[in-house]
Amino acid sequence: MKHKITKNWGLKLVSFLFAVMLWVIVTNINDPISPLRVYNIPVNIKNAELITDKGQIYEVLDGTDVLDAVTIRAPRSVIDTLDASNVIAEADMNDLTSLNTITIKLYTNKYNDKLESIKGNIDSVKLNIEDKQIRSFPIRPNVTGQVTDGYLVSNVSTDQNLIRVSGPQSVISQIAKAQAEVDISGFTSNIGTDSDIRLYNEDGIEIRSKSIEKSLTKVRVNVEILEKKTVPIVYAVDGTPAEGFRMTGEINSSKENVVIAGKSDILREISSIEVPERAIGVNDAVETVETVINLHDYLPENVILAEENFDGIVSVSVEIEQERRQTVYVPLDEIQLTGVPTGYRAVINEPEESYSIILVGLSSELSEVDINTITAYIDVEKWLTQQENTEPESGYYRMPLTVRLPENSPVTWEDAWVNVHLTEIEE
Repeated sequence: MKHKITKNWGLKLVSFLFAVMLWVIVTNINDPISPLRVYNIPVNIKNAELITDKGQIYEVLDGTDVLDAVTIRAPRSVIDTLDASNVIAEADMNDLTSLNTITIKLYTNKYNDKLESIKGNIDSVKLNIEDKQIRSFPIRPNVTGQVTDGYLVSNVSTDQNLIRVSGPQSVISQIAKAQAEVDISGFTSNIGTDSDIRLYNEDGIEIRSKSIEKSLTKVRVNVEILEKKTVPIVYAVDGTPAEGFRMTGEINSSKENVVIAGKSDILREISSIEVPERAIGVNDAVETVETVINLHDYLPENVILAEENFDGIVSVSVEIEQERRQTVYVPLDEIQLTGVPTGYRAVINEPEESYSIILVGLSSELSEVDINTITAYIDVEKWLTQQENTEPESGYYRMPLTVRLPENSPVTWEDAWVNVHLTEIEE
């Protein structure tokens, strides 16, 4: 029996090898090794806490956490069941080298043991590892563009005013400010919108990095837009200058008109900015009074000043001038005697043919008086009434002279008394 088994063993071995080869050939013909190429396979980094727990942070360099292409070789029957979703790429922090690289391990989540090979376009993840930094920045709202003519931006605010950012020290240290921008072009009413928070360096260049983590990515920005209007400034004056001095009526200001801003319905009711008399006092003044006024103190509620480079401070001067005296002469025969009691005759009894009258006023006022238009009279009845003299006796009396000046003239005159001879007419 043994002899039969070992008989022609060489022929039997050749037959066995031929059978194996035939099986392989048949298998390859029916299920050949085929390639599969998949793209953009993300690399999962495992055990990242080995870095983060030490207060450090890592950044993947050169996009090495994504494989542009992975090639798989396997029997066609296997290849036909695979696609990109079956490919797993991992990099374990436990395998971190001194060059800050991690070997990428590739496999499939099914039929992995039937793969002939699997290979990516790169074989390792490159990292930048450095200390983690955390900083906080105020969120600065910023507007771009221009509102419609006749309007202005009054106030810009955010619902939240602080953002916390963290990331590699080399990146975070470059940040100078956090800003949320709103385009106001063409607007005439208030704006409320959610804006992206952007980070900038000192040169105003935006800093973008996937390694930066933000506590906020958007913030609500509110922009108040007001209408503008130009109105005059009206000044009132309190007090009386010293005796013998008067205001000329001229109030000079470093600013006569001002641009204000507010809601349209409020501005419609405003025709001027009125500075009350308590702000400018001239009591006992003997020269021009200079006063500094802060217009902010006299703005109506919910109204603001709307001029660039104007802080609301104006200088006001009230002209004070000493009164002057001017002597004019009125012929006696032109002085009228009115109110002479019935049965009496009145005659002016003065030694000269004209009577001097002293006018009092400012130089400009006196210069406007036409002497030829000045008339004077004596009201005999009025004077007798004031003296309670209903039955006057004949005699000489000194009665006040009244001067007629042009209507609304601010010029006055010093008291003047004229001798009047009053005689009773005998029947």
